[in-house]
Amino acid sequence: MPSFAPHTEEEIEQMLTDLGMSSLEELYASIPSALVRTEPLSLPSDLSEIEVLEQFSRFGRDNSAVRSSLVSFAGAGAYDHDLSAAARHLGSQSAFVTAYTPYQPEVAQGVLQALFEFQTMVARLFGLPIANASLYDGAASLVEAVNMAVGFTKQRRVIVSNGVNPSYREALATFGTGTHLEIEHLDLEADDSTNFGSGSADHAGAAAVIVAYPNYFGAIEHLEEARALADSERALLIVVADPIALGLLRSPGTLGADIVVGEGQSLGIPLSFGGPYLGLFAARAEYVRLMPGRLVGETRDLEGRRSFVTTLRTREQDIRREKATSNVCTNQTLMAIQAAIHMAWLGKRGFQLLARRNYDGAHYLASRLSEIGLVPSTRNFFREFTVRTFGSATDLQHRMLQHGFLAGVVPPGLDDRLVLAVTEARTRTEIDSFVDSLAKELR
Repeated sequence: MPSFAPHTEEEIEQMLTDLGMSSLEELYASIPSALVRTEPLSLPSDLSEIEVLEQFSRFGRDNSAVRSSLVSFAGAGAYDHDLSAAARHLGSQSAFVTAYTPYQPEVAQGVLQALFEFQTMVARLFGLPIANASLYDGAASLVEAVNMAVGFTKQRRVIVSNGVNPSYREALATFGTGTHLEIEHLDLEADDSTNFGSGSADHAGAAAVIVAYPNYFGAIEHLEEARALADSERALLIVVADPIALGLLRSPGTLGADIVVGEGQSLGIPLSFGGPYLGLFAARAEYVRLMPGRLVGETRDLEGRRSFVTTLRTREQDIRREKATSNVCTNQTLMAIQAAIHMAWLGKRGFQLLARRNYDGAHYLASRLSEIGLVPSTRNFFREFTVRTFGSATDLQHRMLQHGFLAGVVPPGLDDRLVLAVTEARTRTEIDSFVDSLAKELR
């Protein structure tokens, strides 16, 4: 491809004149010489547009994609769900795809109403009165929830279950390094549920108790025990919830959660390495002015018509920095609208049936695996569970690729375990074939 120079010689001269400098070397003088490259980059020769497209097509052919070449039994926060053609089509409307942040409600009623409906659905799903208009992803939502709890309680100690997704805990640890959090971990029982008595016995007070529902290993946690621990620590209870599971399980808000967060990828968003995904966030009404992100509200215009506006924008771009609740400067509006369309398309009954299909498929897989000696660590799971393998789980996972299966996720530091997930996209035939292939590899 022809080389591209973004600035002409005349533009560079004008820039240097405006800066009162005589050369580019003078402009770069503040950069340490050890960091300055003096020789050209070693790059391949120019390629034509057709050659570039062909090269990247070759790169793409080296990948193994879910559905086209692999049957996925992996989950751990990202799931292979079905998305109806109708929901996909409605979510791709240009009015949604090309819309910018709805700062001017008079020209953005469609986007604002769609976000209002999204918030309503998330609030009902989580069993809490207030939900925001989305955050980046599940991990970001958890970090923002902890930041909110710290701001409310003025405590810096956080108690987190080891059943929370390791990636989320890693994001929290990164946040905690800069904000001087004291992060305490709760151990897991043999059935992968949280031992809520494994923490500090002095109950010195904490900002939050954090638990996943169901957890990373698949176990459905006892939120009543988590609530009791939070009360003893005078802390807020933060629940990281799987939205699909709530089609069958009781909402965390009805079980005592103060803040509920989650990953919304399961709600009609395709699998994609690096996203975009969708952060869900809901809380009790008394915390509304501490919530991160944007909240869309319903009002009346000058003519008395039902209208929608961004009621709260407590971020550092919109209000005084020292008063801001978060430095999140955008959100996942398009993903939120896609999720709202997906949930509306399913309806309440359809959502419950979807959850049931996930549950039934996972329990069928568990029963088949038990026949070949791979017994789930718990019987109390939704669509995901953990088994111990005979030897390296990573090696087994690689061997299963040769059979056309993505065989779950190996938890960090636990190479004798596999976390397996089943969604409505998996058929009984695929499950049986997966078990047969596993049995051959385990002989």
